[in-house]
Amino acid sequence: MKKAAIALTLSALLSASVQADTLFGVYVGGQVWDNEAEGVFGESTTQSDFNLKDEQQGSFFVAVEHPLPFIPNVKLAHTKLDTDGNTTLTSDFEFNGQTFTTNTSVDAVFDVSYNDYTFYYELFDNDLLTFDFGLTARDLDGDVKVADTANTLSASRSVSEVIPMLYSSAIIGLPFTDWSLFAEGNYLTFDDHTLYDYQLGVSYALTDNFALDVNLTAGYRAVKFELDDLDDFYADLEFKGLFAGVIMHF
Repeated sequence: MKKAAIALTLSALLSASVQADTLFGVYVGGQVWDNEAEGVFGESTTQSDFNLKDEQQGSFFVAVEHPLPFIPNVKLAHTKLDTDGNTTLTSDFEFNGQTFTTNTSVDAVFDVSYNDYTFYYELFDNDLLTFDFGLTARDLDGDVKVADTANTLSASRSVSEVIPMLYSSAIIGLPFTDWSLFAEGNYLTFDDHTLYDYQLGVSYALTDNFALDVNLTAGYRAVKFELDDLDDFYADLEFKGLFAGVIMHF
């Protein structure tokens, strides 16, 4: 009788846990991104290529999903883009009221990060196909600095803006395996602005049970900033490269 009662209790707890996971899920993930930076930035009349260095960047996210109709799921993500470079100017370069003359050796520091606040709905959610769509508010914040190597002249400009973007995500499960393919991205284009942030990759289910799912991920990510007069800042920059990460589902 005791054994039967214990088995019944465990069965009830397991059923309740599975049901709770179905009704309410929390996802936590992060990645290390080995990216290559390229492009130009400056002001409307003068933009320059500062040969920005390749860097390892980090990003992480938290998402909460629920079954309530008409109320979107929520995902919060943070990405940092921090790099620097140097160039010898082939023409005069103006930045925030300062003029750097031709043949001057100039250092640049690009220190920008952004928080994404995404509200999305699940159109499909099963082992073979998961598809989400929604809207992202990208809170962009940072500083861009330039200075000549002789430390006689420097200028900096703050970049701060909340930018709305479309969001979509798809996961395709590979039948009879622990592997899946995924794609995720944000996109916006209007006037002379174009911004996108997408990633493509594969995921492996390291553990998969009612208490905790752990997935290892790897793939390719690209971020584009084509900005025309964002706080008087002009840029055509792209960060792209391979990443590796982990996602946990509670």
